[in-house]
Amino acid sequence: MKEIALLHTVRTVAESFGPALQATLPEPVKIYNLWDEFLAVNPNEIGEFTLNNKNRLFLDLKSAEMTGADLIVVTCSTLTPYLKEIRKFISVPVVAIDDAMTKKAVSLGSRFLVLATAESTLEPTADKLLEDAAAAGKEICIDKKAVMEAFFAMKSGDMETHDRLLKAEAEKISGYDCIVLAQASMAHLEGVIREITGIETLSSPKLCMELVRGMLAE
Repeated sequence: MKEIALLHTVRTVAESFGPALQATLPEPVKIYNLWDEFLAVNPNEIGEFTLNNKNRLFLDLKSAEMTGADLIVVTCSTLTPYLKEIRKFISVPVVAIDDAMTKKAVSLGSRFLVLATAESTLEPTADKLLEDAAAAGKEICIDKKAVMEAFFAMKSGDMETHDRLLKAEAEKISGYDCIVLAQASMAHLEGVIREITGIETLSSPKLCMELVRGMLAE
């Protein structure tokens, strides 16, 4: 049986991602969940991802590696930029939650809005879009918006307010080829935001799961 280690920073994602991933795979896999809330909360409180945070992420990934998993999936976009440095020290593939999403996004146009609730995910997602666009030989334009009130509502367990605030923000959005939802915790609103705005909207979990399925098949 294949084994997958999942590294989360948000409780709602930690609770939902594993079962959803299992449901997309053709055979049962053993899933280990590691949850490190600090790596989402601290960067948003202090406005930067510190050396201490990088060291903590490294240790989390080493812990995930020591489960013996065939694959590690990191479900927090805030962590994506720092995986490049660490991957070479990990003996199994490490997948970032937004790897597949940003690659697909750049195929859909040239003007993007990165929408988030945590400011710490804006630059990593925008940088990933720019990197994938450069690899595809495209020039793109990116705007960024964080609805921090929704982030704090989510942290307090008030998902009703979280969703209401994001829907209200969606009412103001126009003029983009694609809206990229920068956090897995926003994925349940993908269809709603697409309907409100009339703009193609992408979130990361489903696309990430499809990528993992393909990697396990190999």
